[in-house]
Amino acid sequence: MNPSLSDRGHEPLVLVSHALCPYVQRAAIVMDEKGVAFVRRDIDLADKPGWFLAISPLGKTPVLLVDGTPIFESAVICEYLDESFGPHLHPTDALERARHRSWIEFGSQVLAGIGAFYCAPDAARLEAERVALAARFAQVEAVLGAGPFFAGGAFSIVDAAFAPAFRYFDVFDRIADFAIFDGLPRVRAWRRALASRPSVRRAVSPSYPELLGRFLERRGSALSQRMAPAVA
Repeated sequence: MNPSLSDRGHEPLVLVSHALCPYVQRAAIVMDEKGVAFVRRDIDLADKPGWFLAISPLGKTPVLLVDGTPIFESAVICEYLDESFGPHLHPTDALERARHRSWIEFGSQVLAGIGAFYCAPDAARLEAERVALAARFAQVEAVLGAGPFFAGGAFSIVDAAFAPAFRYFDVFDRIADFAIFDGLPRVRAWRRALASRPSVRRAVSPSYPELLGRFLERRGSALSQRMAPAVA
């Protein structure tokens, strides 16, 4: 296990987070995989404290405090962690490393698509976003190998990037069968492998499904309208 920063004469890492933020989960998963000790400090993004706005120019989570120095944006945080602590989760080959970074960005686009899906204002838009998400995951299916992870047997930052996206579907599946993963056996297997990974499971609190359910219900969206009878 990596020594904590305090063991090396530094302050412990502080991950400023929000309970539902998928990008926070990426950083938490990477630190867990590396055995890096950190303190998690949740804030309310609907009522951002002044100290947070002073360290987060974009007003978003996550922010990683390293000896009081803030690092923001999850991709940058994960890169810093991989450069600073072993074992390395990025490939050693430069071209393969660049390919992984490309799919991490693709994972961010998938998260954006998930947001568009649960915010869709009516049934027609919900269906359009469902189709778009299914198409995104079909693109992922085309590049996945035998698994269990994106790079085969080695867990990588791509896995940390996609695990929070798959977690949404644990709640979506309670509402309806949206068939987004139909015909995508490798994606489905990848989702199962990530769901059973200890670092992925520990990246959220036990109350996460309930909190996400309440968040979705309050959206006033087409998905929200389908929730009450489905999850009661």
